[in-house]
Formats: sequence, C-alpha cells, structure tokens
Amino acid sequence: MRILLIIAAIAALGGILTGAWWLTQCPCERIPGAWLQGAEETAPVSDWTFANEAPICYIEVPGAIPHSVTLNCMADGGGTLYLSCSRCDGKRWSTIAVATGQARIRIAETVYPVTIARVIEPAELDRAWAARADKLARLRGPAGAPPPRPGHWWSFRLESRG
Repeated sequence: MRILLIIAAIAALGGILTGAWWLTQCPCERIPGAWLQGAEETAPVSDWTFANEAPICYIEVPGAIPHSVTLNCMADGGGTLYLSCSRCDGKRWSTIAVATGQARIRIAETVYPVTIARVIEPAELDRAWAARADKLARLRGPAGAPPPRPGHWWSFRLESRG
C-alpha cells in the first residue's frame, strides 16, 4: 500500500510539473498554451512591418486562463498588422477574439497588447492575403503567384493598445 501511495504521489507531482511547464512554455506548434511570456511593450505601435521578419507570431486571448496559439502574422505596405487563420469558424481563440476584441500578440520575444477585429470587407481581406504571400515569399523564397484567397480563410486586423 505504501508503494502505491508513493507512486501516486510521484505521478501527481509529474502532472503538476507538466501543467506548470505547459502554462509557461506553450503555445508550441499545434499545442495551445496560456499566458504569453516575454517583455511587454506598452508604447503605441503604428508601423508593424517589423512583424514580417518573424517566422511566426503568438496570439493570446483573455479568459480565466488565457488561451494562446501560434499563427501567421503579417503587415501590409502601410504597416497594418494582420493575422491569418484557416477554417477559423468555431475555434476557441477566434471565438473569444471576435467576442472581446482584446488580445496580446508576441512577435519575437516582445508582447504587445492589441485590439483585434475580424476583417470582413473583401478588398481588405485581399490586402491581408497579399501581405501574407509577400511575407512567405521573403521567408521561404518566391513560389510563383499566390493562389486565390480561399473562402474559408479568415483575417484579423490588430491595432496597438499601447
């Protein structure tokens, strides 16, 4: 009986440590996380073109325990920041983002408080799609003309709350 209690205690401790690691280290590729780690920038940002140098960004939406995921982020030529999401309808983070309009984004090692709004207008969706294609071409090399924007592709516009 004593051995079983020791094994149970070790398993419980392992679960606690794994949970603590997850809360502070993810999102990790396709595994969502909680609070984003990094230095928080509170100064306003008006030109987000530096986001095009980051291969991936991380978005955190509010909640009792925040929810964070990895996403593509890109800025257009005017410095407007966008996130893109395939088949976003019903995903936890996008549902919260649409409902609250609040988020935090980590680009490289810095976290920025932002407002977030789903883009609906077709011309702006096309600008976000073109910004995505430009960024991917810079990071991965040119791959010819980008395919047409799929109807299931969502974009979000982010603005600094700094």
